[in-house]
Amino acid sequence: MAEQVAFEILPFAKKLDWDIDIAVPVPLGKQRYRERGYNQVSSFAGPLSWAMGWEFSPKSLRRTKETTSQVDLSATQRAENVKDAFVADRKGVEGKSVLVLDDVATTGATLNSCADALIRGGAKAVYALTIARALPHHGLRTI
Repeated sequence: MAEQVAFEILPFAKKLDWDIDIAVPVPLGKQRYRERGYNQVSSFAGPLSWAMGWEFSPKSLRRTKETTSQVDLSATQRAENVKDAFVADRKGVEGKSVLVLDDVATTGATLNSCADALIRGGAKAVYALTIARALPHHGLRTI
């Protein structure tokens, strides 16, 4: 299934024509990883990276704190929930253009927090790509 997702978004990714050095999935917290047994983002990010010729670097970004589910949180609460939740491996990202991959973007809080960590780690540029964009609900009208 995950390889099919990668195959489906491949034409779109090619059209973006971004200069990407490495691709990193949004990392799960340890508890969520134990519950699922895998990172669903890594499962499509790896095949997509291979097809695009990007280095796949799932360990260049890691989650440093467990966060609560963002499902019923407001945009402000989401940003606070993931603030400083990630750290980049300087050796892996310094001077590189990094693509952060996630499954769904709602307010962009998680992607912003990942980007902040990557920039602090020395990345020269950060891009983001998600499979889906959540429709506004629960008062999340502006992103």
